[in-house]
Amino acid sequence: MQKTTVGWLEAARIYAHPRVLAMFFLGFSAGLPFLLVFSTLSAWLTDAGVARSAIGFFGWVGITYSIKVLWAPVVDRLVLPGIGRSLGQRRSWILLGQIGIALGLAGMAFVDPAVNLMAVAMLALLVAFSSSTQDVAIDAYRIEAVITDYQGAMSASYVFGYKVALLVAGAGALFIADLTNWTLAYLSMAALVGVGVITVLLVAEPERDLPSPIFGRHGGRLRDLQVWFADAIVSPFTDFFSRNGSFALVILLFIAVFRLSDITMGIMANPFYLDLGFSKSEIASVAKVFGFFMSVAGSFLCGVLVVRWGVYRPLMLGAVMVASTNILFAVMAYVGPDIRALMVVISADNISGGIAATAFVAYLSGLTNRAYTATQYALFSSLMTLPGKFFSGFSGLIVDAGGYPSFFLIAAAVGIPAIILVPVLARREARGALP
Repeated sequence: MQKTTVGWLEAARIYAHPRVLAMFFLGFSAGLPFLLVFSTLSAWLTDAGVARSAIGFFGWVGITYSIKVLWAPVVDRLVLPGIGRSLGQRRSWILLGQIGIALGLAGMAFVDPAVNLMAVAMLALLVAFSSSTQDVAIDAYRIEAVITDYQGAMSASYVFGYKVALLVAGAGALFIADLTNWTLAYLSMAALVGVGVITVLLVAEPERDLPSPIFGRHGGRLRDLQVWFADAIVSPFTDFFSRNGSFALVILLFIAVFRLSDITMGIMANPFYLDLGFSKSEIASVAKVFGFFMSVAGSFLCGVLVVRWGVYRPLMLGAVMVASTNILFAVMAYVGPDIRALMVVISADNISGGIAATAFVAYLSGLTNRAYTATQYALFSSLMTLPGKFFSGFSGLIVDAGGYPSFFLIAAAVGIPAIILVPVLARREARGALP
């Protein structure tokens, strides 16, 4: 149902809500490890003289983030012994993930990649696994902590914290390493995990009934495991299809195509800037720093729009803008290295990306059944990135075959299905067929 009675000032006050503020710090905690096992780690390995072929294999660490749905049922249905009863199920899993991240980063700090590359790989895998586990628990906490109307602001605050963490783990870690060494850089990042730990200890656990213990309920350990498996792994998927019927396939299709446009073009952005003639410092200052603030502005604007209008109009706005900005990139290919044109395109791209990402997270949050929050959201978040990652692999071939203008027009075109599907979902919602 559309939100038309909430004033702009009243809608903006949502960011003063304590749990909305807390999501900034949890978003920071989620974003901090990401680059430390990707581009920042690649810079360290390059610095250490590791072969490019070996550095490429480290990209497989990222598969952990795409398959977190496999262990999400455990996070969703298992209460950790001891700490789970004292802190609560969601906070205890978040804390466990943070401990794994801190230990992994600290361990990496004391290993020389040139001497023991395998140890670095294993520790990076620990960081990625702990980080993706933390993501599952934070997503569940975010959805369960507030009512649906607040989800736009919660996701905007989360995205803001996440992007700040990316700046810290990217530019910040490189700056520390340049002034001192990589050991101190990674130890500093491990220490910053404490931001998330303090937040977890201060926030309240969402009010919900804890899942029952695995054993001791059905007269036999094998029977207990069978019942737990059905409840934790089978039920989240059957619940989603039983609530939505055959229309569940339309929803899953929408989730799969919504981010096709921006993910497909994202991997070619930096090569495009360089080939166009921009310097690395211009790209860093405009595309990264300036773009960061534009993205944050888009996220916060969307949080207000969701409170005022509901989720579907911001969702449509984001889908249209993301597809349209690819056309601006195509035009820029003919303009050349004009810094003013770059600022215009970066502004449009990052504002639209901030709106689209925030609205989409709010939409996905509303799809979940709170009985299976972590598992269902992990399914959605995995599905929303895998198709884009797959198609982005062909982006270089398209550029080589037809040039950048053709590539960006194709990237814009793959955003059309999402634009078409938003009204379909909205009409279904208006008829009251969806929860």
